[in-house]
Amino acid sequence: MNTSDEIVQLIKELVEIPSPSGNTENVISFVEKYVADLHVEMKRNHKGGLIITLPGEDTTKQRMLTAHVDTLGAMVKEVKANGRLMIDLIGGFQYNSIEGEYCQIETANGDIYTGTILMHQTSVHVYKDAGKLERNQKNIEVRIDAVVKNADDVRKLGIEVGDFISFYPRVEITPTGFIKSRHLDDKASVAILLNLIKQLVKENISLPYTTHFLISNNEEIGYGGNSNIPKETVEYLAVDMGAIGDGQATDEYTVSICAKDASGPYHYGLRKKLVNLARMHHIDYKVDIYPYYGSDASAAIRSGNDIVHGLVGPGIDASHAFERTHTSSLIHTANLLYYYVQSDMTY
Repeated sequence: MNTSDEIVQLIKELVEIPSPSGNTENVISFVEKYVADLHVEMKRNHKGGLIITLPGEDTTKQRMLTAHVDTLGAMVKEVKANGRLMIDLIGGFQYNSIEGEYCQIETANGDIYTGTILMHQTSVHVYKDAGKLERNQKNIEVRIDAVVKNADDVRKLGIEVGDFISFYPRVEITPTGFIKSRHLDDKASVAILLNLIKQLVKENISLPYTTHFLISNNEEIGYGGNSNIPKETVEYLAVDMGAIGDGQATDEYTVSICAKDASGPYHYGLRKKLVNLARMHHIDYKVDIYPYYGSDASAAIRSGNDIVHGLVGPGIDASHAFERTHTSSLIHTANLLYYYVQSDMTY
């Protein structure tokens, strides 16, 4: 059975590495270094993701599990005349979810500048309707922590259109067992998979089927896990966040098993098997539907892969904003995956 200490530490390290979709080299390198100590087979795909393979007794039928290290973020859309930056969003979120957030800007030369994401009309002493104005691309801007008074000053720093903007995670682990941070989607699940790989290797567990672990890096923009799926793959399980809100069964304390998202139902047989494994091993779980959601597994199906697909993950509150989960959800997710990779195929 799993404990959460190493998973939580891994989450902390992962979320503190900026990795918006399109700029994930540093976090993939971190994962490579972590896995290198285990002396397992791994390779990068051309998209920059990482595929880790553990051999199994049966090589004719194989499994793939995936979690993604890319996060929400932004790019510089325009260097404004006032010395601030207009931004363009990377991933599906709302401008109000980043208002007031600290950020960093990475130039093409690799220089880093810090800043704050603010409404142009922030000061209530100047703008009467500051609280009523729409949070949108026109009104939201980045205030750079440098002496810049106009666009020329900004460009002298090397900041230009297309530079990546990353949001500070502000990770905190509370005495009550909560992990609060941006980017738990999906770095919490990446930490769970890395811990699982390490556990399987250290315990010298013989898997029934060769199993691939894809650490994908373009999920937030829709195509992280839709390729590099070995033709022998029968089951494909995305490990991503469970969505919490009104009408949702998912909570922060159990593993969430997805029945359906915006792409349609997940494979019924695999879903039932995951539920049976949870019941058999006394793992707390919830079955749920995520109405506005897509995963690497649904991207793989859309790409025409002939696979059995599923989706599980820890419950994450306030997704794509100020996220939080609990160690108990991490443990239940980790335990379900531990038993899943040792189970028989659905068919």
